Amino acid sequence: MVNLSPFPILRAVVVNCYVVLGFSLVTKTAALAEDEGADHASAAPVISVQNLVHRYENRIALNGVSFDVRPAELFGLLGPNGSGKTTLFRILSTLMIPTGGHALVMGHDAAQASSTVRREIGVVFQAQSVDPKLTASENLWHQGHLYGLKGSALKRRVDEILSRVGLSDRAKERVETFSGGMQRRIELAKGLLHHPGVLLLDEPTTGLDPGARRDLWQYLSILRDEEHVSVLVTTHLMEEAERCDRLAIMNEGNLVALGTPAELKSEIGGDVILLDAAGDADSLAQHIRNRFHVATTVLGNQVRIEQEGGHRFVPDVVEAFPGEIQAISVSKPALEDVFIHRTGHKFWSENPDPDSPAIDKKKKRR
Repeated sequence: MVNLSPFPILRAVVVNCYVVLGFSLVTKTAALAEDEGADHASAAPVISVQNLVHRYENRIALNGVSFDVRPAELFGLLGPNGSGKTTLFRILSTLMIPTGGHALVMGHDAAQASSTVRREIGVVFQAQSVDPKLTASENLWHQGHLYGLKGSALKRRVDEILSRVGLSDRAKERVETFSGGMQRRIELAKGLLHHPGVLLLDEPTTGLDPGARRDLWQYLSILRDEEHVSVLVTTHLMEEAERCDRLAIMNEGNLVALGTPAELKSEIGGDVILLDAAGDADSLAQHIRNRFHVATTVLGNQVRIEQEGGHRFVPDVVEAFPGEIQAISVSKPALEDVFIHRTGHKFWSENPDPDSPAIDKKKKRR
């Protein structure tokens, strides 16, 4: 007898529908993910620095600097004292008008629409701005009044932000009784009280112990990931710069490198070799160039070489120049190596006035 029951056919139809529907959902999900990634990449920058120039009398602090900060990005300005990052920070925070170029924050020119920009940004300066004689709540209460907040709405926001920075239990205590890390958290709370889309921080970990520094950077990551706040931070510390999504490396008023920490380090060709010269470093560098046909850079009494397979290259150098080398180190590229690669000198070197670097200073390259 032939089974004419419709159920096997029905089951087959249903299975086929699930297969087709499943494929459709997967395809649609993949397309949405692709679109979302494209939207994020093409989204308008929250900060756009366009050919920014600033001069102090006969010195140039910024020499045509340009870069963008993307939405919900932790962006770092890395540079030694005198690199121009503080001047750039002051322009972005509307405290200074540039000599030339434009700095746009949330689509508004920081120089021409400073009042609008101030409502869009939170700022944490390097110098302390909290009143140590006031309680944590009182500091935030007065900050709220500056932004037109008041009444129950302000009270709710103060309670909310104190909870966010982990200081609800210290709300009624004077700030002078807080540790350095806790006082920095109050500074952050002040900058975030009015729900800014952009947070600017100038050397925020100055004076903090290692634990407090780690806590601060963890909180900045939370702001980016959960609150979708775009964070721009200036720093001269390499280990902090490593935590940023992208970096702009500054030197003597110029932007010398831009990208993720991994991208920037990948431009170094192989290992970094440092040779401590027993005698004249210039002479040793010249001999190495002539013998091995590699590029060298003299840094004080050291000869620096970028070389693939450094552990194999070092024995050849030692054998070729016995007695001329006192010590050797071989390491993988770090951000300071990127700085040396782009500028020809170490990160910490003599500079003029920190806020007024000369850009015509000759660099020593070999």
